[in-house]
Amino acid sequence: MKSQWKIDEKPVKIDKWDSAAVKNALDDAAKKVMKDKFGYVESHKLMDMRLLICTVAVGFSLFALIWDFLRPFPESRPVLIMCVLSYFVLMGVLTVYTTYVEKGIFLVALQKDEAGIDPDNKWELASMLKKYDDMYHLSMTFIDGKTGIKRTKEFSKCVSSYFDEKGTLCFDLFEPEIRLLQNKISAEDKKN
Repeated sequence: MKSQWKIDEKPVKIDKWDSAAVKNALDDAAKKVMKDKFGYVESHKLMDMRLLICTVAVGFSLFALIWDFLRPFPESRPVLIMCVLSYFVLMGVLTVYTTYVEKGIFLVALQKDEAGIDPDNKWELASMLKKYDDMYHLSMTFIDGKTGIKRTKEFSKCVSSYFDEKGTLCFDLFEPEIRLLQNKISAEDKKN
C-alpha cells in the first residue's frame, strides 16, 4: 500500500521573500486541510476548462504548421490567417475565463451528500497576495447543492503569522484559520 504524504510530516520551506512561493505554500496548505481533514473531494472542472481552451488553441497552431508544411506559404496564406486569428481569439477567451470565471480560485472541493440523493455541496477557496504586500487574503465560499445559495467568509492576515524566520510554514498555526472559516460557514448553514 502506498503511503500518502502528509503536509505536517514534512515541513514546507520556501524563500520568504518570494511572494508567489509564499502564496502557493499557503494555498497548498489550505487545500490539504480541506481534502484531508474534512474529507472533501477535489473537482478539477474549473481547471479542465482552461486546459481545453489551451488545447484547442494549440490545435489550431499545429494545424497551421502541418498545413504550411504540406502546402508552402503563398498557397497556405488563408489557412494561416484563419489559424493565427483563431489562436489569438482563444487567448482572449482564456484571459476572460481566468479573470472572470476562475477569479483566483485554487480549489473547488465537493462535499458529497451522505445519502447520495441530493447534489453535492461545493466549497471554493480563492486567495490573493499582492506582489509587495505581506497580507494574505483567503476567501472560502460554500454553495449549497440543493438551493444554490452561496455563503462566503474571508480573512486577511500577515504571512509572517504562518512562517518562521527560516521560511518554514507553521502548519499548526495555519490549519486553525481554515477550520475556523469552515466552521463559521457550516454554523450558518445549520441556523438556516
